[in-house]
Amino acid sequence: MIEEKFPDITSPEIYDYCKTLTSDTCKDLQELEQRSMTTSDPKMISGSYLGQFLSIVTKIINPKTILEIGTYTGYGTLALSKGLQKGGIIHTIEKNPKMKGFADDIFIKEGISDNVVQHIGDAAHLISEIDATFDLVFMDAAKRQYIKYFDLVIDKMHSGGIILSDNVLWKGKVASANNDKLGEGLDAFNRYIYENVYVENIILPIDDGVHVIRKL
Repeated sequence: MIEEKFPDITSPEIYDYCKTLTSDTCKDLQELEQRSMTTSDPKMISGSYLGQFLSIVTKIINPKTILEIGTYTGYGTLALSKGLQKGGIIHTIEKNPKMKGFADDIFIKEGISDNVVQHIGDAAHLISEIDATFDLVFMDAAKRQYIKYFDLVIDKMHSGGIILSDNVLWKGKVASANNDKLGEGLDAFNRYIYENVYVENIILPIDDGVHVIRKL
């Protein structure tokens, strides 16, 4: 059987070039990335390239309150903390209770344990229960729920708030006639955002695709 070839998000040569000339992540992120390799599905973590992107974006925005949808090992949480305001809060939601506290010792060591509120359960139910207004939202959970997540968070954000949605190009499948079910959901999300009159957006072809959305 011939393996199906989907469109490249970017050329392997350009991707390697960009990664090679991108600053290394901090030692704490490197430590957590190595620990995450011991999990059953290490590909679920953001990884060093996207981790550095998240770190720089938060340093630019300097948010007071962040919502992360999809904690897993806490790698994204740690990256997002790099630009958090002093006394700021990261609310992070994870559906799998077995992952709770996976990186607690690193959070303590880095002095952010008091800034991280971990929620266990279905984000579609928990988002509305969090009494906060978010400056930055990072979505990296159930891909076919992205539209629902967006609808739940957009009214809990100020004008100028930023949503980052990961994996929106889904290994290039969204641009293929042979897209799969998850890719179809992400394509629907991308189009939903594009047609939404309350936001402006840009899709970045980095890593597995990041959708950057700004509330007007």
